[in-house]
Amino acid sequence: MTAMLPQATTPNLRRWVARATALFAFLWMAACVAVPMNDATDTGVAIDPSAPVQVALLVPGGSGDSNDAALARNLENAARMAMADLNGVEIDLRVYNSGANPAQAASVATQAVDEGAKIIIGPLYGETVNPVGNAVAARNINVLALSNNPTVAGGNVFVLGATFDNTAKRLVSYARQTGVERFGIVHANDLGGQLGRDAIVAAVQENGAQVAGVGSYPLSQQGIVTATPQIAETLKAAGAQAVFLTAGANADLPLIATSLPEAGINPDVTRYIGLTNWAAAPQALALPGVQGGLFTVPDRGMVANFESRYRATYNSDPHPLAGLAYDGIAAIGALVATGNRNALTKSALTTRQGFQGTNGIFRLLPNGLNERGLAVATVRGNQMVILQNAPRSFSRSGS
Repeated sequence: MTAMLPQATTPNLRRWVARATALFAFLWMAACVAVPMNDATDTGVAIDPSAPVQVALLVPGGSGDSNDAALARNLENAARMAMADLNGVEIDLRVYNSGANPAQAASVATQAVDEGAKIIIGPLYGETVNPVGNAVAARNINVLALSNNPTVAGGNVFVLGATFDNTAKRLVSYARQTGVERFGIVHANDLGGQLGRDAIVAAVQENGAQVAGVGSYPLSQQGIVTATPQIAETLKAAGAQAVFLTAGANADLPLIATSLPEAGINPDVTRYIGLTNWAAAPQALALPGVQGGLFTVPDRGMVANFESRYRATYNSDPHPLAGLAYDGIAAIGALVATGNRNALTKSALTTRQGFQGTNGIFRLLPNGLNERGLAVATVRGNQMVILQNAPRSFSRSGS
């Protein structure tokens, strides 16, 4: 029998699905293999906290892509907003175009340190992060990359982007409190899906729960629809009480969250859990599989405040990634404000109390990853409902 999209899909949703599948080729295009580094070394150089601290911001400008140029402007704008919010701390911000080319990124990172940079924020694209980290490692310079790719973290490189590891731990912990012990996993067979799967497996095992069936699918409309029946059988046979999806709201989610319920994984019986922010695309909240499901969102009050202030300052909406540059400056400023000459060393950057950022609290971890305060949400009547607010401090979050 020829596989077809479920008929429950509305015409508008079908058009959205068609556009979403076109995005598949771009997912995780920035992934690469990290160069192993020594996480135990306390990297970082001494500073004079009473003088302006020179910070290099590596933005994706210079690639020739207009989208990269616009994002570069947004990142610089957000960084300068953060500088204006610092009390008694002076940052000497130098902005460099790192483009999307690894060699160019490494070259400008070296130039930045030659010119006096004490720490680097950026670059964005995953394939440029390790070349930058390696280029300045011998100079003992730490790098706060704008990436969310865990494979590039470690040594003198920290990632500021939200990670699958963080989200998976938050959701598994919450689901365990509701009685879920057996978690199925459904993921795309690309690198992003595989990294998501690994993060979920680690979180499930860390919380003393069990993985109950794993299914994967190719990133294409036909591939998803063809793979779904076997995935559903695997989940049923394994007795999954909940099923984790790695799918993105603007990509594979509309297909998999429609096909799986049609294949017999009833969301009223088996709760769906999203590793990505389903509310990132409002249309996604009407999908059959997400009804009653779980996903995370950042601290909504903090996000709204940042977006409002950015809009008032620059007369435009910020790019979704712009806040990462703000967070980098905010963290550096908070540490320099302590007056500690070693404020930018690894041991200082990984302070347990963390920092206040555009999406709420966050902290950098010694392995180069990060932890962010996240709210747990569900979908009721095609609307997002917050079940548990994002913590405002790590001490109150139980960490």
